Amino acid sequence: MDRLELKALGKINLGLDVLGLRENGYHDVRMVMQTVYLYDDVMLQRKAEPGIEVESNLYFLPVDEHNIAYQAAKLLIDEFAIKRGVKIKLKKHIPVSAGMAGGSADAAAVLFGMNRMFRLGLSETDLMERGVKLGADVPYCIMRGTVLAEGIGDILTPLPSLPRCHILIAKPGISVSTKWVYDRIDAKKNLKHPDINGIIAGLENQDLKQITQSMGNVLEDVTVSAYPVIEEIKDCMKTAGALNAMMSGSGPTVFGIFENRTSAKKAFRRIKEQKKAKQVYLTNAHVVKRR
Repeated sequence: MDRLELKALGKINLGLDVLGLRENGYHDVRMVMQTVYLYDDVMLQRKAEPGIEVESNLYFLPVDEHNIAYQAAKLLIDEFAIKRGVKIKLKKHIPVSAGMAGGSADAAAVLFGMNRMFRLGLSETDLMERGVKLGADVPYCIMRGTVLAEGIGDILTPLPSLPRCHILIAKPGISVSTKWVYDRIDAKKNLKHPDINGIIAGLENQDLKQITQSMGNVLEDVTVSAYPVIEEIKDCMKTAGALNAMMSGSGPTVFGIFENRTSAKKAFRRIKEQKKAKQVYLTNAHVVKRR
């Protein structure tokens, strides 16, 4: 197999809570993660000569060892002493620096693809163990679906799938540093913690309203105060009929969950007309059928 074309799916957080800071600088979190059908195209091409080559449709993305997809390929090439090289082409659609794990999804796709292309014989668990060395979200991006993430995000427990719904995603024309947000959350007091157990109960009951009413993201306390447009997009979605709307990850991307596609399209048009976001997508949850 000399060529593989893969889809690297982005994610949203139905709930995100920060429990504390570890001595090593990582945060303990409790999150409900959901992959969505918004993806980057990742193409792997095996080369006769050694080395890693990365191309991207975005001029500002690094294409050297500072790119996490490059790092994923190098990890397996070094571990398994792979003699042949690989060319990685990234066609990015997931918003960058936006709280949707686009880079982690690309790295997960490269690990998955390299495993198949070079017949390394690694299981999903094996890939996840290697993925955490690259970033806390990478193991989840390998697993996908509806998942409870604990620890630093690497302890993953599959959950019942999100009930059928329509998901509107809007990223304003700003970028937010995850490190910047987490550095500031530690100094905040009286944080509004989300009802993670309520989200899980809603998933178990397949009750979309219970899920959306329980949604929350503790990081909004930092990001929204710095970037009010996030709250404006949330309000726009709710006014148009979203059951709820929330920032994903450390932001600035906002997503809204709709029962009604007509309402979701209405919100889509409003956000576009008001020019509150540069990237707007109407999509749905990606369901993983587990054994």
